[in-house]
Amino acid sequence: MTNRFVSIGECMIEMSGGEDRQYRLGYAGDTLNTAWYMRALLGEDWSVDYFTGLGEDRYSGDIRAFLDANNIGTSHISTVPGRRPGLYLIHQEKGDRHFTYWRDTSAAKLLADDKDALAAAVKGASMVYFSGITLAILAPRARGRLLGAVVRARDAGAKVVFDTNIRPALWTSPRVMTAVLTAAATMCDVVLPTHGDEAPLFGDKSVDDTADRYLELGVEEVVVKDGAGEALIATASERVKVAPQPGAKVVDATGAGDSFNGAYLSARLAGKSLQQAAEAAHRVAGVVIGQKGALVDPKLLAE
Repeated sequence: MTNRFVSIGECMIEMSGGEDRQYRLGYAGDTLNTAWYMRALLGEDWSVDYFTGLGEDRYSGDIRAFLDANNIGTSHISTVPGRRPGLYLIHQEKGDRHFTYWRDTSAAKLLADDKDALAAAVKGASMVYFSGITLAILAPRARGRLLGAVVRARDAGAKVVFDTNIRPALWTSPRVMTAVLTAAATMCDVVLPTHGDEAPLFGDKSVDDTADRYLELGVEEVVVKDGAGEALIATASERVKVAPQPGAKVVDATGAGDSFNGAYLSARLAGKSLQQAAEAAHRVAGVVIGQKGALVDPKLLAE
């Protein structure tokens, strides 16, 4: 099996900045952000592929060209005629981010409609990564196709990684959301939840509660993020808490958790311990929050 990381989800047009109504056009989306940081931090012996749905329009072409130019594989991306990428605008107010989305006709919503394309995308993968947003944008039957492909990839030797990335507005109900996220987690080796998002939904009183809930589902490695608080990394035999370095200046927190995931996973694939991987993840996230937009120049990530 070659060293191949495959990320599955939605790439969107990102409009960031906003000072004096001047915005910068970029490309982002939770699973793409993580793929970006995996590409920046993994060695050249790894390939990084992105699987999504794009249309035949100018901006879909621009996204493909952008990914290709940054050495993120596009060969398995599905082309969905008549659809376009989704778009979101980041509005900064009082140090916090507010998002407005236009994604009702996003091509990515149909990324799992072609079962053969999905199977080809994950074939031979060493690690497959997806998120709660990936699942949320899909129709119920398509969710089943995606999870089926993920299970088959795992059976073939891939490590499966899931960020629950809870976005209630994308789901039809909390009941459906909790059921799907929990079912998906049972199929995964590594889960990377965010405690503040999980607590209202599942009743977790602490980061330990969040970790325990996923460990009880059979997940091998749980990485609980907690914003500016300590991250908890837990397995059946080990549990460490790692705080971020103090003093990081927050310019734009977009993509912080996704960059944390990419740095953590790349460090683990390089043989680093739970502690070392979490320290690397905090360091990278600290760089990302000091820049505008979700994707920062990889040169800024050098230690």
